[in-house]
Amino acid sequence: MSPTDPRYDILFEPVKIGPVTARNRFYQVPHCNGMGHRYPQAIAESRRIKAAGGWAVISTEECEIHPASDVSPYIEARLWDEGDMKRLALSVDAIHESGSLAAIEITHNGHHSGNRFSRLPTMAVSDTNDGSLDPVQAYAMSKRDIATFRKMHRQAAIRARDTGFDIVYVYAGHDLALPFHFLTRRHNRRSDEYGGSLKNRTRLLRELLEDTKDAVGDCCGIAIRLAVDELMGSEGIESNSEGREVVEMLAEMPDLWDVNVSDWSNDSLTSRFGEEGSQEKYTRFVKQLTSKPVVGVGRFTSADAMVSQIRRGVLDMIGAARPSISDPYLPEKIRQNRLEDIRECIGCNICVSSDMVVHPLRCTQNPTTAEEFRRGWHPEIISPKHREAGVLIVGAGPAGLEAGMSLGRRGYNVVLAEASDELGGRVLWESSLPGLSAWRRVIDYRVGQLHRLPNVSLHTQSLLDADQICEICDEMALEHVVLATGSHWRHDGIGRAHHTPIVHDGTVPVLTSDDFRDNERDLQGNHVVIYDDDHYYLASVLAEFCAYKGAKVTLATPASDVAAWTVNTLEQTHIEKKLRSLGIHLIEKHSIESIVDSCVRIAHNISGDEQHIAADLCVMVTSRAPENSLFWELCDEFETPHSPQLQSVDRVGDSLAPSTIAAAVYEGHRYAREFGQKPDPLAVPFRQERIEIN
Repeated sequence: MSPTDPRYDILFEPVKIGPVTARNRFYQVPHCNGMGHRYPQAIAESRRIKAAGGWAVISTEECEIHPASDVSPYIEARLWDEGDMKRLALSVDAIHESGSLAAIEITHNGHHSGNRFSRLPTMAVSDTNDGSLDPVQAYAMSKRDIATFRKMHRQAAIRARDTGFDIVYVYAGHDLALPFHFLTRRHNRRSDEYGGSLKNRTRLLRELLEDTKDAVGDCCGIAIRLAVDELMGSEGIESNSEGREVVEMLAEMPDLWDVNVSDWSNDSLTSRFGEEGSQEKYTRFVKQLTSKPVVGVGRFTSADAMVSQIRRGVLDMIGAARPSISDPYLPEKIRQNRLEDIRECIGCNICVSSDMVVHPLRCTQNPTTAEEFRRGWHPEIISPKHREAGVLIVGAGPAGLEAGMSLGRRGYNVVLAEASDELGGRVLWESSLPGLSAWRRVIDYRVGQLHRLPNVSLHTQSLLDADQICEICDEMALEHVVLATGSHWRHDGIGRAHHTPIVHDGTVPVLTSDDFRDNERDLQGNHVVIYDDDHYYLASVLAEFCAYKGAKVTLATPASDVAAWTVNTLEQTHIEKKLRSLGIHLIEKHSIESIVDSCVRIAHNISGDEQHIAADLCVMVTSRAPENSLFWELCDEFETPHSPQLQSVDRVGDSLAPSTIAAAVYEGHRYAREFGQKPDPLAVPFRQERIEIN
């Protein structure tokens, strides 16, 4: 272990937060995790590891204070009763083990609390819909309702204190929290003392701070989380007007200011649309107005950027959600001067999608996230090899790189062979596309680690057939083969909307992303039709790519929105806005019928009305076919190796089941963790958390 670089000493100074003190400046701000009240042991173990990794403050996600604040089906924390206190105590104890502070974000989401589970009427600042497509509305709170809500909030604060939390939040951010709805003219149409002027609209937030301070302020730090800018101009809160004025009004009331922008899609901006530290221009004024410590976020992964924020008086504490998921040991690695070992967040928001589709966390860079309890995986510790063995990995994309790195760390002899002249597979090409350069970190981290493992050898320009694989394994005493050969995009259009090939007479060339990767094309003046039946990011990125090359671009999709699945990564509106700004013609709810007579013929999904689009090129982004021919050459139909020197042949990542980069990394890691074992294919492969039945 190397001593901390003196440049970073400032990051490890303690910070006083009311009656409690954080041991350093690293602050894991509240973030969703998909485990919450349903998987309390899983989230407690995840937080235990973050505390050991050096985060001085570790916060819960949104924590419902009462059945009237139910956000089902989303799996957040709950503090409804004593049973919930016991579940949350698991996290508190785990956080305290390493001397970190436990913070809780008690929350009522106002009209966003759908109460689907509790079936209570939804209350809000004013009569409005409930924020979803559900055919229900929220009712405007009476004075009695406001008084009841304050009691709910106070009771939750006391329960939080009694559970052992060190910091209690008053949450007013992301256009999700009831106090924030009172702040905004957009939602607040009241004419009483809680509406009208900004002073009146701030009244509830002030009362909650006073109530919380009075109830638990003697032993708990009181934090406020406030969105100081909604990036909506005069229609919303702005940091140069009402956002600033709210801070001025309440400057010394909380013990800590946690500031950001709204809504969530702006706060958790992906790397495609925002750089590290991009919130500074909106939040830097806060520290000038208060003597209390200020924490803010910016997808910080660079220690130098963190130091800069503190030395320039922007922040007192470095807030992080996504970087703390990508590398729970980020603070400790900085302290130990191991910057090259940091798994830097790539800002893809696959973690956010976990909350949106209601399952435990996923992370592209960190395959162990949410598996700390279920599978016993630690991000920095992996069990040593059970016995001597050698493994040939064919393919150095995300799955192959992760498998090779993790097997190498276990001590196995690994040979990694890549057909092309560079390592990285699909990530190599995709990270060169507009907005995706940060994704290169998936390659850089793993290749950097692999070069430091003496038992791993890397070979590029090594296109192997089945016979060569057997010869290499025989010569080098490698008993196991892992095929991480990836996949290719289909030219025939088979995907979600088409289960048979699209009729194509050859008059319009049909390309895929792979064709752009393999050949530089002059697109100037061409009309390119991109067909998106994948619904994730790639079609929209290719549309940008083609537009920047001078092409006229039409993007057609069977979905109701372009890049429809990216609503789960909070990108859809950003993507559509970007494409429209580039003059790209968007056609939703249309599927390709045929590509004939120099036209792409599309039809409306419901009416069947056709459009004929004259095109120079058609780009298919529909589905991928796994590169699995080597597997079947090496194995019979029962997946038994043909060659006697081979004990096993396996597929991982896209060569088995094309999916996300995160899934490929996970499968490469899982293979390495399970290597040398013989798991029962009929057994449940992880620990389950069950509700006790009395």
